[in-house]
Amino acid sequence: MTTALPAKPTDTPPPPARHRRRRVLLGAGAGLVALLGGYTAWSNTHPVRLTASLEIDASSDDVWQVLTDLSAYPQWNPFMTSSEVTSKGGRLEEGATLRNVMHGRTGDTVFTPEVLTAEPGRELRWIGKMGPGWIADGEHRFVIEEIGDHRVRLTQSESFTGVAVPFVEGQLRADTLPQFRAMNEALARRVEAVGRE
Repeated sequence: MTTALPAKPTDTPPPPARHRRRRVLLGAGAGLVALLGGYTAWSNTHPVRLTASLEIDASSDDVWQVLTDLSAYPQWNPFMTSSEVTSKGGRLEEGATLRNVMHGRTGDTVFTPEVLTAEPGRELRWIGKMGPGWIADGEHRFVIEEIGDHRVRLTQSESFTGVAVPFVEGQLRADTLPQFRAMNEALARRVEAVGRE
C-alpha cells in the first residue's frame, strides 16, 4: 500500500513585470480621471463672481434704453466697445446670439454669447462659453432695480465657472472688475446726457 504524500502548497509565480506595470498604470489613470472629474465638478459648482453696482438718477426705462442701444456702444462704452445681435431676426431677446467685443488691458476679445433673459427695464442676461462648456463659462447680468423716485440701482455681474477659472481668478478681479465699474459709470453719464437732449 502506498501512502500519498501531503500536497505541497504551490507558490504562484510573480506576474511578469509587464503585467505589474500595466496594473499600476491603469490604477494611476483611474485615479487621475477621478481627480480630474472631481475638480471639474467642483470648479463648475463654485463660481467666481464679480459684481459692480451704481445708483443712477433716472428711470429704469431710461437705463434700459441706453443699455440695449447696442449700436451706440462705440460712442460711450469703454469696456464693451461693440455689440450686435447676429442671430436671425436681429432682435435682442431670449435665445438671440450676440457678438460682443470686450476691450481690456491686453487688447480686444470677441465673445458670442447667447441671451438668456431680456426683460425690459429689469434684466439683461447672457452666457458665453469657451470650448465645450466645462473649460470656462461666463454668465453676465445687468439688473436694474428701482430704489426711489426716478432713481435706480444698476448692478453688473458675472459668474465664471469651469476648470480654467480658478487659474485666472486674480486676473479677473484685477482687470475685469474695474472694467465693469468703468462701463457702469459711462452708462450713467450716457443716461444723463440722453436725458438732457
